[in-house]
Amino acid sequence: MSWLSGSRGVVLTAYHPSGDPGGRRSGQYTMNHENSKKTPDGAPFDRSGSQDSLDELSMDDYWKELENIHETRGNNHEEQKALVVKEPDEGELEEEWLKEAGLSNLFGESTGDSLESMVFLSTLTRTQKAAVEKRVETVTQTMRKKNKQYQIPDVRDIFRLQSDSKGKVCDGSEPSTVRTCENKNETQDEAKGPKFSLGIDEQTSPLEDMRLSETAINLEISFSEQAANLKDSSVGKMCKGGGDDTLLPNFRLPKDKTGTTKIGDLAPQDMKKVYSLALIELTALYDILGTEFKQQKAAKIKTKDSGLFGVPLSVLLEQDQKKVPGTKTPLIFQRLISQIEEATLETEGLLRIPGVAARVKSLCQELEAKFYEGTFNWENVKQHDAASLLKLFIRELPQPLLTVEYLKAFQDVQNLPMKKQQLQALNLLVLLLPEANRDTLKVLLEFLQRVIDHRDKNKMTLKNVAMVMAPNLFTFHGFGSKTIEQSKFVMAAGTANVMRFMIQYQKLLWTIPKFIVNQVRKQNAESQKKEKKDKAVKKLLKKMAYDREKHEKQDKTPNDADVPQGVIRVQAPHLSKVSMAIQLTEELKAGDVVARFLSQKSGNVQTLKKEEVFLYEIGGNIGERCLDDDTYMKDLYQLNPNAEWVIKSKNS
Repeated sequence: MSWLSGSRGVVLTAYHPSGDPGGRRSGQYTMNHENSKKTPDGAPFDRSGSQDSLDELSMDDYWKELENIHETRGNNHEEQKALVVKEPDEGELEEEWLKEAGLSNLFGESTGDSLESMVFLSTLTRTQKAAVEKRVETVTQTMRKKNKQYQIPDVRDIFRLQSDSKGKVCDGSEPSTVRTCENKNETQDEAKGPKFSLGIDEQTSPLEDMRLSETAINLEISFSEQAANLKDSSVGKMCKGGGDDTLLPNFRLPKDKTGTTKIGDLAPQDMKKVYSLALIELTALYDILGTEFKQQKAAKIKTKDSGLFGVPLSVLLEQDQKKVPGTKTPLIFQRLISQIEEATLETEGLLRIPGVAARVKSLCQELEAKFYEGTFNWENVKQHDAASLLKLFIRELPQPLLTVEYLKAFQDVQNLPMKKQQLQALNLLVLLLPEANRDTLKVLLEFLQRVIDHRDKNKMTLKNVAMVMAPNLFTFHGFGSKTIEQSKFVMAAGTANVMRFMIQYQKLLWTIPKFIVNQVRKQNAESQKKEKKDKAVKKLLKKMAYDREKHEKQDKTPNDADVPQGVIRVQAPHLSKVSMAIQLTEELKAGDVVARFLSQKSGNVQTLKKEEVFLYEIGGNIGERCLDDDTYMKDLYQLNPNAEWVIKSKNS
């Protein structure tokens, strides 16, 4: 039985120390100082630093929302079948992890030294390598126990990668610094090429950086490396914050001259690399901090293949994209948010006060029948009913918005000792979400922030909103009662705090850390280098080069001629001025380049707005990257001198 499908007493006694299901109405569930310090079974509660002590966070809104959810489910006679979460053995779990990380060739029948994986492994930091080695070792032991006749590489050999034709290897065994394997015999031309810092800068101590700014989020150094270096130091003290919104740390991102990279700025082929690196980095971070990281796996169940509520996100988007091409979040989800906002976000108790249960159920059924026909009358939908429908939509997804695979990892963020580490883990988890889930979560968090912006009128502070929304995102019925019984108050307060973090720091969460982007750049550069060496031994290469050179000489125009040193040629195929040579200066930014093109007063430029077009970095050591306006072009050019520069819209 689902933990939410029993009687009201079952649901509430799973959380409340009094065990009195009627007490919540009379205020008996508001937590006092004594109860806040321990879980219902009497175990000491010592997580106050990582998630704020429970007496600092009034949990009343949480329990009330949980009761409302139960009442809604109790009135729903067509309750959705619970999703069963499998518990694979450790070997299977690590095999799946290696597959997800794109390293399946390190074990099993596919064992081999594929070029792609070898290049990938060569870019990992010390802590990332340790995480991979740990999983390979577990798989190795499991296969031996099962007497599988697979060729399993010695874990010590995995990182002995050839870095050049002279046979130099990199084993990743340096104990205190993280660096890639460098060939001391590099030619002068290679030495002048761009360098990618994947870890700790040799000239700077990360501990000194931390002392200088406790609220600065360092995106240049691997998070797991930062944790490893802080683990036993006095700097690694807990960053405590109270329950008030204003007491959360004011985390900020330092300016990066080569530009901040957001989710959506990179091409799909590079995002695939980002996913693998984020998975390895998150695992390494959890390993360093002593928190178990296990991906869950859901058993396949039959789901609805049409409709609105209880339909997989992928099915909804497939339906919606036929009506609105290019839409990234479900239309019903967007419409419910619009309905709430059209009334006013100043309504007191917005999101907290539920709609009338019978009316919400009736509206739900009517929407299922009329929404896509366009005959549903939205004038009949009251604001609180729309808010209840929005939360119902999130809860009734066949798989949680945060996914079965990573929901527990999101919950376990509360166990990390420092708030900065919690934020780093959330950043990596957001990178791991499927695109549809990530886009929907982003729209939700942005909406919740707009609600909070009107807190003076609606009385919905960050804390209130987090308390109300946490049960809808985290109490997924597929995980059954076991998880709840083990966690109880700790999980409730912890997930509420994770929700606070996701809302408060949402702009940071959609940033791809620079150290991961640099690892992607290095992978691309190394792959290109190896590909060039492979092509050099092919007889056809000389003929291909000759034909290409001949063709280019015939077709070359003055505009395509090689540009002088310190000048870039920017293409804008969709604008009236299709090409422009631009002199690089220390202060020239990407936004300045776009502005020069838009200043041309002819053609379709007049219809374009600055926020619709961007400068893109294409090729070289990146697939494609949309640049933010504050990117300093000279610094980026030095990092990727072989790139092409193109102005276009994100939709082109």
